[in-house]
Amino acid sequence: MRIVCLAYQLIGHAALRYFLEESGDEVVALITHRDSPGEEVWWPSAAELATEHGVPVFSPEDINAPASAQLLAHLSPDFLLSAWYRQLLKQPALGVARRGALNLHGSLLPRYRGRAPVNWVLVNGETETGMTLHDMVPRADAGDIVGQMRVPITADDTALSLYHRLAEATVEVLRSTWPAVASGEAPRIAQDESEATYVGRRTPRDGLFRWDWPARRIHNLVRAVTHPYPGAFCEGRRGAVLVWAAEPIEAPAAAAPGTVTSLASDGLVVATGSGSLRVLSAQVVGDEELDGAAFARRYGLRPGAAF
Repeated sequence: MRIVCLAYQLIGHAALRYFLEESGDEVVALITHRDSPGEEVWWPSAAELATEHGVPVFSPEDINAPASAQLLAHLSPDFLLSAWYRQLLKQPALGVARRGALNLHGSLLPRYRGRAPVNWVLVNGETETGMTLHDMVPRADAGDIVGQMRVPITADDTALSLYHRLAEATVEVLRSTWPAVASGEAPRIAQDESEATYVGRRTPRDGLFRWDWPARRIHNLVRAVTHPYPGAFCEGRRGAVLVWAAEPIEAPAAAAPGTVTSLASDGLVVATGSGSLRVLSAQVVGDEELDGAAFARRYGLRPGAAF
């Protein structure tokens, strides 16, 4: 099969590697994005991988522009395979592949359609997510499901650790489904629209939390947007304070939310709206990141003080 991969980030890199090194198909081009100067790039480069294998790389500003559709048609693909590509394909670009266009989405569709599903499942405290291969249609993540793999979410997962397991699931989904796709025998399972949920793009400002939230809710936000993301933060008398690592304590706290209740060698404990949060790593914006105990010493925090 002639494959055009539209791929970016860690998931895109994993999918592209599968097609270059395992599937036996011909990758005739990679369509990808240029790295943004304002974004922390922590993933391996799909463009570099493609170049190493002699595959031409294109980075159109608008995949749905007439010139982009002409490029795709000129490449004459049997399939388009999208993996973490950030633009939604529309007609006529969507219809240039002779055999079909498929997308890899990092959730158990039809739940968590849309942007940043890996972060959102952690924000919402989910205990599992997954990788779904589905047909592409003009609506985001709404096409028939071709293959799906469940991925458990552990209590210690951050977005980064979950991304790495989803990258492994990407390869497993392709290994288990692509031969049937190529032979035309893969199932197509319509998504249940009554079960569909949608999530949107997250910005750094979405990392703001309040101490009157339950400890578990704050913890979920912290692990969803910790490194390499911009971080969860609260506003205080020192300005914005980032909390990079924390643990929830479910026992009731006998103090007002935001009050330091105890200090320990591994952090400091702060009362929340329900339970407490052990802060293991924090940073006043503009200062260095410190472990919880060092943070307490640097800023003179004692039991009874406001964080």
